[in-house]
Amino acid sequence: MNNSIISGKWKEIKGEVMKTWGELTSDEVDRTQGNATSLIGLIEQKFGMAKEEATKKINELFAKHSDQMNSKIDEAKSSLRDEEGKDLH
Repeated sequence: MNNSIISGKWKEIKGEVMKTWGELTSDEVDRTQGNATSLIGLIEQKFGMAKEEATKKINELFAKHSDQMNSKIDEAKSSLRDEEGKDLH
C-alpha cells in the first residue's frame, strides 16, 4: 500500500491496529505515524512476536484497506463513465 493511501486511511487502520492489539496505547500507535516498519517493530517489542508474523499481520491489515480503497476508486470511475455516457445521449 502506498504512503498516500496509508495516510488517507490512517484513522481506520489505526482503529484496526488497536482493535487487533488491544494493549497498544493510542500514543504508541501514533508514534509510528502509519509507518509499517515502525508498527511491526512496536508489535514485536510489545508482544514478543516474531518479525515475520508481525509483518504478515500488518501487511494483511494494510492490504485489506488497500483493497477497500481500490474498490471505492473503481466504483467512482464506473459512476463517472456512466454519467459521461448519459451526457452524450
